[in-house]
Amino acid sequence: MENQFDIKIKYHTDAPHVKENAQGDMYDICAAETVSLKKGSFCLIDLGISIKMPEGCTCWIAPRSSTYKRYKIIQTNSVGVIDGSYSGNNDIIKFPARADEDTVIRKGDYICQMCVTKRPPRLTFTEVDSLDDVDRGGFGSTGR
Repeated sequence: MENQFDIKIKYHTDAPHVKENAQGDMYDICAAETVSLKKGSFCLIDLGISIKMPEGCTCWIAPRSSTYKRYKIIQTNSVGVIDGSYSGNNDIIKFPARADEDTVIRKGDYICQMCVTKRPPRLTFTEVDSLDDVDRGGFGSTGR
């Protein structure tokens, strides 16, 4: 298959495996442990997997759209980035979560998703004193 990548994955627990979301483009990942969180607390939720990305690819970890609604947790780094350098046998992926309410995430609850993308081309940066385009209106101005 032309757009298929082979990702090596090691499961560290008997939690359910990564599964493809048949209605979307992401792959769902579950908690590999049961965690009780108090409102305002922080925890690295073990996802129980280590992966080896194909050369030139990056994996993005983000909450599922239902994660906050069901568990009242926020991913504290907004999105996780796994590149080829985080590929050791014990480089276990975790979900950094902060609880907005007392909650329990059970082993096997699908709390996040991953997307694999090709790495963008290497960039060069040219320092300039001014940019020639017209200002768009500043941060947050789209759609006004």
